Amino acid sequence: MEQIKYFAERYLSNLHIPTIQISDIVEILIISFMVYHIMVWIKNTKAWSLLKGVVVIMAFVLIAAIFEMNTIIWIVKNAFSIAVIAIVIVLQPELRRALEELGRKNFFSSFIRIDSKAETGLFSDMTIREITRACMDMGKVRTGALIVVRQTDSLDEYERTGIAIDGIVTSQLLINIFEHNTPLHDGAVIICGDRITSATCYLPLSDNMMLSKDLGTRHRAGVGMTESTDAMVVIVSEETGATSVAYKGELYRDLDAEELEMKLESIQNKHSEEKKRSIWKGKGGKNEKKADQ
Repeated sequence: MEQIKYFAERYLSNLHIPTIQISDIVEILIISFMVYHIMVWIKNTKAWSLLKGVVVIMAFVLIAAIFEMNTIIWIVKNAFSIAVIAIVIVLQPELRRALEELGRKNFFSSFIRIDSKAETGLFSDMTIREITRACMDMGKVRTGALIVVRQTDSLDEYERTGIAIDGIVTSQLLINIFEHNTPLHDGAVIICGDRITSATCYLPLSDNMMLSKDLGTRHRAGVGMTESTDAMVVIVSEETGATSVAYKGELYRDLDAEELEMKLESIQNKHSEEKKRSIWKGKGGKNEKKADQ
């Protein structure tokens, strides 16, 4: 007992336990959130391969330091500033995409409703049905199509590359636009709300090397558009007639009419009760994800 008392007086009396305040907890949560998302971003981009290369270089530098290889250490010290600039240049597309994604996030959308279209959504159920009907009909006759459905990001820079339409979304109009040997069939159609704003628009091509090699320019343009914006892109293959959807850099292939409707409903942003009734009508429970990465 005396030994325990002596140990406590000698070692525990000087033990300092810091006080934890609410601001400290908030700071830890913010840092944890940032570190987690940075690690996820690194894993999903070229930075992951780059990081592994940096680890290998650091291992060689550590060995050089242990064995006092002064020449190698001098080279590393003088090349460090240049290496940082080189990393930023190599990762420029990924860094830009990460900042754009951060800018698109609406952190207050879950708490404050500011959208005047909350009840009807960004576009109506009729627009979904017309897009679906047009894609299925074009797929039957192997007519290629590229349809961009806007969410919140501005698509003005892409609309300026095409021809202004400003027409209500109907299956007949979409089919006529993409009909072979017509002036408007080449390029993409952009839909904002319930109206077709532009046709023959040029879209950025994706540089994702994981996409299947049998995909053509139309599919790569669709995926590239979703990597640059929050839009959803519907693609009808001219070779196979299959309908695909690109969203957030992912490609979902060979969708039927029901699956296409569900994909469009997922970005409709309707009121929760209205959305539930819309999604669960008719057939349900079918696995919708057919991803090709």
